[in-house]
Amino acid sequence: MSSENVLENFSGELPLVVRDVTVAYQRKPVLWNVSLEIPTGKLVGLVGPNGAGKSTLLKAIVDMVPRISGEIRVFGKAFRRNRKRIAYVPQRESVDWDFPATVLDVVLMGTYGELGWFARVGAKQRMAAMDALRRMEIEHLAARQISQLSGGQQQRTFLARALVQTADLYLMDEPFAAVDASTEKAIVTLMRELQRLEKTIVVVHHDLHTVPEYFDYLVLLNMRLVAAGPTKQVFTQKNLQKTYGGKLTLLEEIGEAMRLREGGV
Repeated sequence: MSSENVLENFSGELPLVVRDVTVAYQRKPVLWNVSLEIPTGKLVGLVGPNGAGKSTLLKAIVDMVPRISGEIRVFGKAFRRNRKRIAYVPQRESVDWDFPATVLDVVLMGTYGELGWFARVGAKQRMAAMDALRRMEIEHLAARQISQLSGGQQQRTFLARALVQTADLYLMDEPFAAVDASTEKAIVTLMRELQRLEKTIVVVHHDLHTVPEYFDYLVLLNMRLVAAGPTKQVFTQKNLQKTYGGKLTLLEEIGEAMRLREGGV
């Protein structure tokens, strides 16, 4: 039986299944043998120190970075076969905000998966985009160039783009970074609204103080999976110590394992 069939057998229709995934940049490990399963309808916090591989994990899920090994399935299939069910919100710092486009243009990009590359955007898509902008409370900015937006407005724009995709799994990379209090509140409201619709949301997050308030499921990552499960069970001092402490030792262990693998040991 192929590895794909095996994965589909044990993953079923879970929103996300990751099995033994390893990613390295220029031979430097970023993720090492990560395996996890995310249940349906959860608000998931993806937490760990800088350089722990959180953003890389999201990029690996949507095939933006190559994997050295391992398999990833979304709703039982490879990403390329199920991409319409996934919405990805990147870090604001990774976006070229000088690109000549309006807020409405950016949000309409979220409809391209539905339309296909050669179809024209129509009234239906424009109505959906404006509705998403209203939900993010920035419909008055529809005609504004994205270069003129504040940090919070930029984040709301990308969230509106994700909304028009009508996805089932949302991946958000640091949506709360450097935003004002009103934008943070709007993001939390949106996430809870999506959860009520039985959507699954995975969020890279740094503020440990708000983890118990925002998330009901937690993934602790430091290049390898430390723990995953309901927040009340996983968010413990012991697990946080494992996640944020001993990183140099962990790097040494993984580096040695990679050398052994390359040497065929």
